[in-house]
Amino acid sequence: MPRRRRWLDGGIGRIGFAALLAAFCVTALLYASVGFGGGSTYSALLALSGMDYRLLPVVSLLCNLAVVSGSSVRFARAGITPWRGALALTAIAAPAALLGGLTPIGERAFLMLLGASLCVAGALLLLPKREASEGRSRLGGRAIYVAAMPLGYLAGLVGIGGGIFLAPLLHLVRWDNPRAIAATASLFILVNSLFGLSGQLAKNGFGMLGAAAEAGLPLMIAVVIGGQIGSLFAVRLFKPKVIAWLTAGLTLFVGVRLLLGA
Repeated sequence: MPRRRRWLDGGIGRIGFAALLAAFCVTALLYASVGFGGGSTYSALLALSGMDYRLLPVVSLLCNLAVVSGSSVRFARAGITPWRGALALTAIAAPAALLGGLTPIGERAFLMLLGASLCVAGALLLLPKREASEGRSRLGGRAIYVAAMPLGYLAGLVGIGGGIFLAPLLHLVRWDNPRAIAATASLFILVNSLFGLSGQLAKNGFGMLGAAAEAGLPLMIAVVIGGQIGSLFAVRLFKPKVIAWLTAGLTLFVGVRLLLGA
């Protein structure tokens, strides 16, 4: 792990690490507000900070799990999660996420793919949302289940949950109401993160888990705080347009930064 020790020993500086903690907390708050984990942006922020690209998907997925586990519980307790459809989507995507995590990828290809994925995700978040009351598209509803597998594979490959891609597509086909979609995305991310993490650890060695915990524990604490606040907003103070715009802006910003530096 050639770059981990330099990163831990202050390669980004105290002020830089404090800023990174704040960025992780805000990211978790925004993403959890719409049912996301924030893994894509965590990965981009870690890449920009200089963390070894083999370690950062593990840290990001652990942070994802810290955020969406709380979000999923809150959505379930509130009776918002549409279990039948959500479980079907995650069952299709999870094996593909495991395969993605197992797939070898070089550093430049990883960073380019992550940056491009963020830009696409940010653009998708800006698409107008249609209410489920307008009538669900039958063809689109079926296509979502087909799309779940490649989304799961991409999630595992770059160390994200994939919900940031799934949710805009669910809105596009009027799959359900906004809160149900947020709950579905949260569960989708939770399961994909578990399977993607398993693949990443099997590929690079289970010693990565200890290294990720050592490097990312303060970041995980930051996302737990931000995620709990964000999921509370999602259940009680849901304002989809404002949150979606802020999340899209953050996603596009870090995606472009990553592509320019790759």
